[in-house]
Amino acid sequence: MEIQHIILRHVKMELLEPFTTSIFTETHKEFILVEILGKNGLSGWAESVASPEPYYKEETLKTNWHIMEDYLIPLLLQHPVSHPSELQKLFEPIRGNSMAKAALEGAMWDLYARSNNEPLWKALGGTKETIDVGVSLGIKDSEYELLKAVEKNCEEGYKRIKLKVKPGWDLDILKAVRTRFPDISLMADANSAYTLGDIDHLKAFDEFNLTMIEQPLAYDDIIDHAKLQRELQTPLCLDESIYTFDDARHAIALGSCKIINIKIGRVGGLYESKQIHDLCKEHGIPVWCGGMLEAGVGRAHNVAITTLDNFTLPGDTSASSRYFSSDITDPAITVENGVITVPTTPGIGFEPNRKRIEERTHYSKLYKF
Repeated sequence: MEIQHIILRHVKMELLEPFTTSIFTETHKEFILVEILGKNGLSGWAESVASPEPYYKEETLKTNWHIMEDYLIPLLLQHPVSHPSELQKLFEPIRGNSMAKAALEGAMWDLYARSNNEPLWKALGGTKETIDVGVSLGIKDSEYELLKAVEKNCEEGYKRIKLKVKPGWDLDILKAVRTRFPDISLMADANSAYTLGDIDHLKAFDEFNLTMIEQPLAYDDIIDHAKLQRELQTPLCLDESIYTFDDARHAIALGSCKIINIKIGRVGGLYESKQIHDLCKEHGIPVWCGGMLEAGVGRAHNVAITTLDNFTLPGDTSASSRYFSSDITDPAITVENGVITVPTTPGIGFEPNRKRIEERTHYSKLYKF
């Protein structure tokens, strides 16, 4: 896998409407787009999912750029690899910074698959030709507005509805949605908005027949989630707490959750995602692919990893048109009745549109090899 150069682009895309969680509100998607050009003339693409602000994890767009430019890209320059899985070991001396590592590794996977004339999902060992997807609905200004959004997405056929919740926007909202839509697959995502002091309050979630409650307690916690899971009938799903394979192993051993959300950027790349997937499969823990409001390139990577057989729950990779007036890939990610048809063309299967990328690029830099 000989590299000619790497380009980092700072890209900014306006969201069609604000997306609000218990932590913050996003009005646009700002990210680093990575392109790795091989000496064979093919390019591999990936996105860093780090936001400008450290609200989800400690990484930010600026710190990712710094880590890639000053540490990871020089390592790649000094130590060429023959397979993208080798990057996990190569990058190991650099502590943390999973999103930066995942962005470079993802572009290498895309280049590898294109170079071998095979779809990325097949290169990863995926088997599914279609994947089920759901939607994630942010906190709205009113119950009425939320119910209309749920209704719209149910009519479009999405297989699962995820509601962002926080204290003061939880039980009444869940009750209203469950009353109006008694049979839908429904889950709540708390983004660490609660503590163990809220156990009695969280027990009330059990009456709504939720598929899961995602990350109710601290973003870096495994111990308290184990205590909470013993008190609830509803399965807990860990997101932010699972940063590495060992985090997943510890959480499973402690009984901290019954489901795990795998986000490629959060765990450090496609190879680590696959390892966590395999561990969860071995222990009977279903997984699903979470979203970070990715543009088309990042969504394509999510589609690819979701073809692994233990991704049995609908993920967050909904259609591009839910978030952007136009995406940066051709075609854009589309959903029919809650299903994405997995592309069969080489690499990520959705070709980056250079014109639209350049229109949204605020800054770029080329690193020659």
